[in-house]
Amino acid sequence: MIEKKVKKARKGDEKAFQELIDIEKNKLYRMAYVYVKNEDDALDIVQEAIYKAFISIKSLKHPQYFSTWLSRILINSALDFIKKHERTITTEEMDVIPGERHSLIEEKLDLALAIEELDVPYKTVIILRYYKDFTVKQIAEILDCPEGTIKTRLHRAIRQLKSELKEGCIG
Repeated sequence: MIEKKVKKARKGDEKAFQELIDIEKNKLYRMAYVYVKNEDDALDIVQEAIYKAFISIKSLKHPQYFSTWLSRILINSALDFIKKHERTITTEEMDVIPGERHSLIEEKLDLALAIEELDVPYKTVIILRYYKDFTVKQIAEILDCPEGTIKTRLHRAIRQLKSELKEGCIG
């Protein structure tokens, strides 16, 4: 069903494109919000991504990858926005889930702070993998990188997080 809509959208059917966006819009907004932690900025990023997708839908070669293709456009739009506005992800963006125990909350905050300190490529793969539950293959498609690169970034990010958290416990 979605592939049929994508094919129609590629042929210029604006209604089909709008229906596809309606399916994806909540996911797009949540992803954008993770990057900028501001409702208006997230909406601007989503709007920009949808515009870019609309004008380039004809270039989408494989309709079954519409969602991945659209996610990649959104992530690139979010990263462009961050570069343009020199904004970084804050701890609030990690959606820290309140735990039943105070120490669990502190651990989650420590982790969120450590993630905040990561360089953008590492932060991006951690968010996509562990907060959005994308597979390594999906992340590679979204970021247009080899799977090996994604695995390396994940490994380095996790190692850096462990180091930061270990230092935090000692200090």
